[in-house]
Amino acid sequence: MPDESRRPYQYAIIRVVPHVERGEAVNVGVVLLCRSRDFIGARTALDEPRLMAIAADADVSSIQRHLEAIDRVATGDVRGGPIARLSSAERFHWLVSPASTIIQPSEVHTGLTDDPAAELERLFETLVR
Repeated sequence: MPDESRRPYQYAIIRVVPHVERGEAVNVGVVLLCRSRDFIGARTALDEPRLMAIAADADVSSIQRHLEAIDRVATGDVRGGPIARLSSAERFHWLVSPASTIIQPSEVHTGLTDDPAAELERLFETLVR
């Protein structure tokens, strides 16, 4: 019998790709949307030593500002600008749309969960940490 408490969700991995031509990337975050629970969340963290290992010339402060903007948009923080005022689904789709050559979302993946916040944390620990 299917577990009725589990709801579908979508997520994307956020990656830093410092030199697109080299194809190297560092996973720096996860954005998760669970429409049926009206949940959107993002977890980001930049592992500077890992980034420096593949791109010693990376602009860490600029990358960090972009990651902070992702967090603000996901939470609907007014400091995230007009996009942060959109619905959770609109914010998610904005966050996972390719817009930068350095910070790039993966393709969108799906799953089922009964606790979107815990699933975000699990995905972050598994895919980023």
